[in-house]
Amino acid sequence: MTVVGFHCSHEQISPRQLLADVQLAEQAGWDAAMCSDHWAPWGSKQGQSGFAWSWLGAALASTDLRLGCVNAPGYRYHPAIIAQASATLAQMFPGRFWVALGTGEYSNEFITGEAWPPKAERQERLLECADIIRRLHRGETVTHKGHVTVNEARLWTLPEKPPELIQPAVSVETARQGAAWADGVATINQPLDTLKGLVAAYREAGGAGTLTLQVHVSWAPTEDEAWEIARDQWSTNVFPPPVCWDLTTSQLDVVSQNVSDEQIAQSVIVSSDHQAIAAQVKEMVDLGFDEVYLHHVGQSQAQFIETFAEHVVPQLRG
Repeated sequence: MTVVGFHCSHEQISPRQLLADVQLAEQAGWDAAMCSDHWAPWGSKQGQSGFAWSWLGAALASTDLRLGCVNAPGYRYHPAIIAQASATLAQMFPGRFWVALGTGEYSNEFITGEAWPPKAERQERLLECADIIRRLHRGETVTHKGHVTVNEARLWTLPEKPPELIQPAVSVETARQGAAWADGVATINQPLDTLKGLVAAYREAGGAGTLTLQVHVSWAPTEDEAWEIARDQWSTNVFPPPVCWDLTTSQLDVVSQNVSDEQIAQSVIVSSDHQAIAAQVKEMVDLGFDEVYLHHVGQSQAQFIETFAEHVVPQLRG
């Protein structure tokens, strides 16, 4: 049975409201949840960016849901700190927390003043960080000098079972790399051929972990409302890599001024027909995904949570 989860967007919704939203999602019947971890929103109209790790403790304590978080270690977060934070959550809430470790975006990492390296170097740094985190989760004392430095670090509080470390991937090559080190791969809605190739690459490379899909949707009772939400909230999120990796919030505001509806439709499903959305998402899930997380790109979530819990979540479970 496919796990169907609710995505919690810290860039768009205040932490207090988002906590109420994830509690409502559990009450309505969703299976799980995941959240972003950003310093800044993708666009100024989104307008929020609470600290994900504070929120995660509250969300795990006030629901029984399993939760995940997308994180970029090695820049504003030292990997030893992420190892400690994730180990603590896994110790407090056994079996209910996972973290996806990515290479990051400049909009979140520029605040430290460090140089923003090219993608290949960021991938090398990610693999170093993932290895450091795993070793710390095993209880090792870690000293490391490379893209990051660790000096005789040891975690004194460990969970019985370490949290899963997932590889975010938007390309076939990254999914293939994830098979070598990660406990699973997570991606976002893309053309079916791309998703099919990504799933095949991960499995054929020996990846046996969880395949996770996040799908962006803009839903409202009318088509006009659904499009109004998408244009207002998601026009800054239509740019493919490397543009989305390398620009700040203010720069994304500028380059998105003339974004077309066709561009928006390539990155978010816009519709007032929840059954049509369910069918489109189901087609993606059936390519081989174990979990799917729906992200309504609006800033008001309650109606979406309740409507989709009743009409869409049961269909996607299979």
